[in-house]
Amino acid sequence: MSELVTLSLKDVRDKLARKEVSAREVVDACMERIEATDTELNALTRPMPEEARARAEALDAGGPDPDKPLWGVPIAVKDLICVAGVPNTCGSRILENFVPFYDAHLVSRLVDAGAIIVGKANLDEFAMGSSTETSCYGVTRNPWDTNRVPGGSSGGSAAAVSACQCYASVGTDTGGSIRLPASLCGCVGVKPTYGRVSRYGLVAYGSSLDQAGPFGRTVEDTAIMLEAMSGHDDKDSTSVDRPVEPYARLLAERGDLKGLTVGLPKEYWDEGLDPEVESVLSRSLDTLKGLGATLKEVSLPLTKYAVPTYYIIAMAEASSNLARFDGVRYGRRAEKPEDLMDLYVRSRTEGFGDEVQRRIMIGTYVLSAGYYDAYYRKAAQVRRRIRDDFLAALDGCDVLAGATSPTVAWQLGALTDDPLKMYLMDIFTLSINLAGLPGLVLPVGLGRESGMPVGLQLIGKSFDESTLFQTGHLLEQALEPIGPPAGLSG
Repeated sequence: MSELVTLSLKDVRDKLARKEVSAREVVDACMERIEATDTELNALTRPMPEEARARAEALDAGGPDPDKPLWGVPIAVKDLICVAGVPNTCGSRILENFVPFYDAHLVSRLVDAGAIIVGKANLDEFAMGSSTETSCYGVTRNPWDTNRVPGGSSGGSAAAVSACQCYASVGTDTGGSIRLPASLCGCVGVKPTYGRVSRYGLVAYGSSLDQAGPFGRTVEDTAIMLEAMSGHDDKDSTSVDRPVEPYARLLAERGDLKGLTVGLPKEYWDEGLDPEVESVLSRSLDTLKGLGATLKEVSLPLTKYAVPTYYIIAMAEASSNLARFDGVRYGRRAEKPEDLMDLYVRSRTEGFGDEVQRRIMIGTYVLSAGYYDAYYRKAAQVRRRIRDDFLAALDGCDVLAGATSPTVAWQLGALTDDPLKMYLMDIFTLSINLAGLPGLVLPVGLGRESGMPVGLQLIGKSFDESTLFQTGHLLEQALEPIGPPAGLSG
């Protein structure tokens, strides 16, 4: 493996700026790494060697641009985020031939910042899953152990960064789909405040929950990425018109964590947390304390209701959002239908996988006459109470800290026959999507028995990503790096 691909985004960006390496050389190194590893990993649904090399040569012709913070840096984008002229499949047969004619707002911003897209990343179909095992392109494997899942739904985006196929990537997070794979794959992942990043050009799963965010090898890398991809967008009614802070520059303004109060939700440290995970996380708390932070126990009492609340709301929104895929306007169309109803039924049955069909059916049920008040309305009320819990906990704290996943990455196929157990893997992540708050996950060590990464989740106040970045950056600097994954033959 070339040492070039193991660099952080910041380091390779600096090399490019000093002309120590060309954009074409960096892209070639990443493409060689993809060719060597992706047959085994299946992190990308579509590598883009021709497009990436053409863009690299165009950038090299003009020379480094100091006003472009991602000039010449290869990244990957989750395959439900539109890139003009490139298939956007959502990991589903129903959209296998869909090619958008426009870029998502965040893609436009990243390209304007100089980034080079080297591939579309694999995902659970329509982002519905926690393991990246439901994609029509097959499962993605964890770079640390290819017999284990990478987490989901943005497992391909996390695996590509962890395996050094690219320097950063973009995923989406509806209930933990950035933070869970970041934890299981040993990289940094950020779910921004709802409204911080435009959703224009993202195929919707749960419109009130979805938010795009970056993966990187370091906290600083994700700060650079989020700054580049954030910003108000008139085409997205949920986009917040609020200035974007210079996240990367603000990292240097804090030298320790004195005066910072870290809340520890007791529900995130209670029964159900694997002892191997708890041991690693506890050591990271000692490090936070050593950096000057004050640790304080807090409570999020409605955590036990988060899973049913989330899945009622998410599945209801999925049922509504996916109704547009009917075999009429775009997407897969059944051949020789007998009538209109047969066209609808067969197109959707042939196009959607089992998990997507399950969620559409449950979502339709909870929205149906006679059940709306009993399920959806009640879930919406509990959602508000869950947000109030977070606001109360954060009233006396700067950030909250806890587990990301109850376990390290589990074996492929271990939970596919038990949807409820799979849903419970999101117990520590989905609450903040209900509350619309930002979260950051960074690797804090390896499990003693499994040798697999463990990620600590930091949760912040609305639009206070800067405090999350500063806290995560200082903790990262104080911890021993976990190193590159050892599970890849490439």
